[in-house]
Amino acid sequence: MSAEIQEKDSGGKKKAGHMKKLSTRIDFTPMVDMIMLLLTFFMLATSMSKPQTMEIGMPTKDKMDEKDKNEAKASEAVTLYLSKDHKVYYFMGIPDLVKPNFLKQTDFSPEGLRKILLSKNIAVVTKVNELKEKKMKLQVSKEDYDKQLAKLKSSPGTPVVVIKPLDNSTYNDMISALDEMLICNVGKYAITELEPNDKTILKNSNVQYEVAPKN
Repeated sequence: MSAEIQEKDSGGKKKAGHMKKLSTRIDFTPMVDMIMLLLTFFMLATSMSKPQTMEIGMPTKDKMDEKDKNEAKASEAVTLYLSKDHKVYYFMGIPDLVKPNFLKQTDFSPEGLRKILLSKNIAVVTKVNELKEKKMKLQVSKEDYDKQLAKLKSSPGTPVVVIKPLDNSTYNDMISALDEMLICNVGKYAITELEPNDKTILKNSNVQYEVAPKN
């Protein structure tokens, strides 16, 4: 970039002591070349932003073995029905196919499903917190921490959660339910489809489990 000073001559005779008028012109041609070089540099040196994704560890039917499935029928079982409007209906233990309004209702708030699962899994949650503290103090290695954590989550007496999404629930509700399993240190859980007994329980509790037909 350079600046040139040009002298303007108004013509005619010059008066004595008259100052010459000067004009300044800046040449931006080198600046354009510099901008192109910088643009090329940043295009080659800067990594493009990647789309943000979230990994979801979807449990399979193999998540629970036959022993766990049998335990799911006992008192430590918690059955969740994910319904519309982000509602969660649940019961604990053995289902009652006759009792009206058998299901209880909650939501995904900290005082809802999380509080229920934490109270059901309080013994494991306490031990996991103690284990995390030991890890922070470097008293256990990362490998030992993972092994002990997995053992605690699958220890006898821990709740077995069965998640059953209804047709009118959303995918975000499923993600929220899986998040609660992680937060509450629930190690035994599975996602299953509705069975005839489930539909009977839902009907007795006046819970709509199908998508309402459009008029």
